[in-house]
Amino acid sequence: WGGELLLPTGCGIGQKRPLSNGNESKAFKGDRSPCVPSRVIHIRKVPIEVSEAEVVLLGVPFGKVTNLLMLKGKNQAFIEMASEEAAMTMVNYYTTATPHVRNQPVYIQYSNHRELKTDNLPNQGRAQAALQAVNAMHAGNMSLSGSASAPDSALLPGHSPVLRIIIENLFYPVSLEVLHQIFSKFGTVLKIITFTKNNQFQALLQYADPMNAHHAKVTLDGQNIYNACCTLRVEFSKLTSLNVKYNNDKSRDFTRLDLPSGDGQPTLEPTMTAAFGAPGIISSPYAGVAGFAPAIGLPQAAGLSMQTMPGALGPLTIPSSAVAGRMAIHGMAPTTLHSVLLVSNLNPDVSGVYGDVHRVKILFNKKENALVQMADATQAQLAMSHLNGQRLHGKVIRVTISKHHTVQLPREGQEDQGLTKDYSGSPLHRFKKPGSKNFQNIFPPSATLHLSNIPPSITDDILKDLFATSGYTVKAFKFFQKDRKMALIQLGSVEEAIQALIDLHNHDLGENHHLRVSFSKSTI
Repeated sequence: WGGELLLPTGCGIGQKRPLSNGNESKAFKGDRSPCVPSRVIHIRKVPIEVSEAEVVLLGVPFGKVTNLLMLKGKNQAFIEMASEEAAMTMVNYYTTATPHVRNQPVYIQYSNHRELKTDNLPNQGRAQAALQAVNAMHAGNMSLSGSASAPDSALLPGHSPVLRIIIENLFYPVSLEVLHQIFSKFGTVLKIITFTKNNQFQALLQYADPMNAHHAKVTLDGQNIYNACCTLRVEFSKLTSLNVKYNNDKSRDFTRLDLPSGDGQPTLEPTMTAAFGAPGIISSPYAGVAGFAPAIGLPQAAGLSMQTMPGALGPLTIPSSAVAGRMAIHGMAPTTLHSVLLVSNLNPDVSGVYGDVHRVKILFNKKENALVQMADATQAQLAMSHLNGQRLHGKVIRVTISKHHTVQLPREGQEDQGLTKDYSGSPLHRFKKPGSKNFQNIFPPSATLHLSNIPPSITDDILKDLFATSGYTVKAFKFFQKDRKMALIQLGSVEEAIQALIDLHNHDLGENHHLRVSFSKSTI
């Protein structure tokens, strides 16, 4: 137990909290039951590098933060809200949507105490400076009090209400509507223009108020729109206003509903085209993505609750054509998407390229069909979108989302004929580590395979022979120039490459090295 207990329902459901055995600082006055609402909020598992301002920003969307205490040695913090109502709203909200700071989950619950007394505590200068800075920013007061230290001056917003947004790792299409729904949580969005520059999907977005732009930038920069992909890079634009000529899927002026759609016309002014590149959304990384979401059985307006953004409250609705994966920022309602796939004519090992396979059940009456449970719904959708319709052994692979929530393991003594397997503890999982680079290297099946974890003694001839003697046509091979632990090998067809991945991923190359095989986006 280690001095921890599980809170009963309503006190940060399912979250552990330290027993009240002196862990909380003596800075508090007035003991109270841990389940009783208090305007003092206890925050746990706070990463050591988190700044005072980042902790304050967790509370700001719910009301004024009146005091702050950081216990960095214990990875804890306490914030005091101006009212109990604000604290209740905050705890209720974060109970259903775990907040993340620096990509790490933090846990929120009421403190045992009614108020924070920090007057006589050391090291409170930075906390007070951060409080003043954040509260001044949100009150619309552009001038910070003179007590703010140099790092806190970074909280001052830029002069422009226009943000420039770049989306990296674009594995799913991101529409203008999705951007509007994410960014409008921070204030009134007046205009959006999307375009492609340097082969990257970008957008310019204008707020009514520079404060809104600042808050959105601080909160959203570096966040993922969908799990493990579509990373937002947010910066202030040099432009102070946008001139939108057409309302369509690439540009929108929300203050001028009378603008023409301008079909086929360039979205950007000629001067802006020169600065920002050609307009137009990047083409989908795989065919049929817009039409693939409805097959999941998504309601036309799936209610999504914000998960990692403290500045964004309330449900988010996204048209089904825009949804192709569980939102990392929003956290798809768990009833909407399932992590179990129904697959036909496919070895489940291939699914492991797109996520971690936890359980597999081969159907008793239809041995060519299986239920495959992935680690989560995003991975299930990646596997479905990339594998459905491919060919293997001359048959078309079919992958759909199953109506089952989980794959049940047979009860003890129940006859199963070995049809159900549990792989949840498998050492072959590629995506166990949060933020793993493997998430950035997920590509549709291709004839070119990416090989890694190659020991120094292995030559190109040894690897080519390995594939050739396994029955595959090797058309080309090359080691990476900078890193001979990795190589590309091009086979005769996509179908061959899928089978080779099944056969040779985790092949023992000696010297305690097992070959890692995945699909490549490159050709040789």
